Amino acid sequence: MILLNDQLVETEQAHIAFNNRGTYYGDGVFETIRCYKGIAIFYESHYFRLMSSMRILRMEIPDSFTPEFFEEQIKELHEANELNSDHTRIRITVWRNQGGLYTPTDSTVSYSMEASSLSHVFEFTGTNEVELFKDHLLPLGMLGTLKTTTKTVNILAGIYKTENDYDDMLLLNQNKMVVESISGNLFLRSDNIIKTPPIADGCLNGIMRGQVIAQLKRMLNYQVVEESITPFELQRADEMFSTNVIQGIKSISKYRKKEYETSAADELREFFNQKLFS
Repeated sequence: MILLNDQLVETEQAHIAFNNRGTYYGDGVFETIRCYKGIAIFYESHYFRLMSSMRILRMEIPDSFTPEFFEEQIKELHEANELNSDHTRIRITVWRNQGGLYTPTDSTVSYSMEASSLSHVFEFTGTNEVELFKDHLLPLGMLGTLKTTTKTVNILAGIYKTENDYDDMLLLNQNKMVVESISGNLFLRSDNIIKTPPIADGCLNGIMRGQVIAQLKRMLNYQVVEESITPFELQRADEMFSTNVIQGIKSISKYRKKEYETSAADELREFFNQKLFS
């Protein structure tokens, strides 16, 4: 079952207007939340990012959209679906209601919430070979940092990845700087210095990114800096990994002919698994 505008609905019976602005213009935002035993992890950060994104897109935020409201909705959704896993994924999608062409005539919103099971803690097994995606570039500026329902570059990178047998792709911005992977923020380690692109480069303002940066600053064996990353730095790095709240910290094992270490990512995975799931 899903929640559609406060109502529990069987998934196959959920219907929205054919001309909703999320479909017509990508006029929407979403938030993906990891839960452990029904409790949303990093919930406050997710909630405020969703509200901030709606304000930036000049959506009308309903009075009911309080932190307590979404917590109760998450609980109700878990109970309704009887998910047999301690680890679950919640997606909240908000879109502006139909009306107008490019210029909306109505800034009220509709929303949906769905839940699915996850089978693991933060872990890394196997390989994760990546390549640069050069066909299209991510925009600079604030809009690129939001989780909007307009993710065309990420989609096309995902298709390219599948067609060429890679595990992930690294995306470039309009300045040809390396920004992120298809679904995660990027970190690069050289010796004890760990770099990640700044928000100004157009990378997603990731929740896990913020948590990882904060933890790295507490660790005496690493220095973390937010600086632009050029493609030339990738093969000189000792280690690369990407982050998001669902996958956690995902090591990159190979880029072109270079194979990478996993030591910093291993430390971070161990820390967050112990902090969040023990």
